[in-house]
Amino acid sequence: MNAVDIITKQKKGEDLSRGEIAFMVNGFTDGSIPDYQMSAFLMAVVLKGMSRENIVALTEILRDSGDVMDLSEIKGIKVDKHSTGGVGDKTTLIVAPIAAAAGVPIAKMSGRGLGFTGGTVDKLESIPGFRTSMEKEEFIRGVNERGIAVIGQSGNLAPADKKIYALRDVTGTTESLALITSSIMSKKLAAGSDAIVLDVKCGNGAFMKTLEDAEQLAHSMVDIGKASGKKTMAIISDMSQPLGRAVGNALEVREAIDVLKGGGPEDIRELSITLAGAMIAAGGIVRGAELAEEILSSGKALEKFREFLEGQGGDSQIIKDYRLLPQAAHSRSVKSERSGYVSGVDALRIGLASQHTGAGRETKEDSIDMTAGIVLNKKISDKVEKGDVLFTVYANNPDKLVKGAEEAMTAFAFSKTKAARPNLIKKVIE
Repeated sequence: MNAVDIITKQKKGEDLSRGEIAFMVNGFTDGSIPDYQMSAFLMAVVLKGMSRENIVALTEILRDSGDVMDLSEIKGIKVDKHSTGGVGDKTTLIVAPIAAAAGVPIAKMSGRGLGFTGGTVDKLESIPGFRTSMEKEEFIRGVNERGIAVIGQSGNLAPADKKIYALRDVTGTTESLALITSSIMSKKLAAGSDAIVLDVKCGNGAFMKTLEDAEQLAHSMVDIGKASGKKTMAIISDMSQPLGRAVGNALEVREAIDVLKGGGPEDIRELSITLAGAMIAAGGIVRGAELAEEILSSGKALEKFREFLEGQGGDSQIIKDYRLLPQAAHSRSVKSERSGYVSGVDALRIGLASQHTGAGRETKEDSIDMTAGIVLNKKISDKVEKGDVLFTVYANNPDKLVKGAEEAMTAFAFSKTKAARPNLIKKVIE
């Protein structure tokens, strides 16, 4: 068996054996297969695709390249949730407490963000004292005692995927259904939960720009999850404009608490109830969506969030006093120069603007400004009068504040007539 023969076979679109896929993945991981051969293999996958059986094999080989969490000590059906990424997506901070309050054990491994804002771990670490690093025993004990625990992703979770992803990023081989599916699902399967709920984003602020592409990815991931013995479902949701109004780590924590208190933007509330309902149902509890709404409205989710914070060292007083969250030294409110209606808020541009403020990373080594980001005052279909505030930018660096404001202004489009709000929930795939 050699790399050239396997590359040639993949280039012709022929099915590979599990052993051939393992030979390429494991050889690249241990250094016996060089970058240029793996790049050629990945490009052949991009151009020719992979059969279902080959995608399953690739996913499982990536999963088994490192640690696979054993959560058998946790009672009940463990349910995980994953989003394919977006702008202003803080749903984990809301849906995890809702599902946990319903009795679904949430044992979640989350990553740090690379791009517009931080990931779930970054958002949680903007809370004073909150710990996302702990030993497995403490993690499992937290889930059994409180029903919920969130830790940072292990450095040895699917390490082969980590190395391959870095190569894909610099060789133009990111856009492949087989490679995206196997990358996401290998980590989800390694995390050890019994069921997985996927939030697949669709729109200009997401990796999948069209509904057709989002559906293909959702079907592929659900299929792989089921083939691996996990109950899996996907919800396709809109990302043509930011989710909610806050974009940035501490700002998003504040908005998530607003939702847990019964307020917050309607779109983030709607999606959170939908996702939490799916998680509750996946956990074997009937009336998922209805129960999720009841738990959120009753305050039980907020109380579970408080318990979660205190269990991992976080200052739960932030729930009462937002001033205890990190605060930016500088802010700037940008006003509209015209009247009319907002017809578009480009999620990608708002994401780039938040990154310019310091809220995101361009490389994994970058540090994040937890205070930085953007809060939108107007979104699609909102009426605007000349002089109304469109958004407010926050940063500790004055130059980054200006750069973020200039970028965010380019995100807005206006019309004389009221535009329809985008349909938030596009499709559910079970």
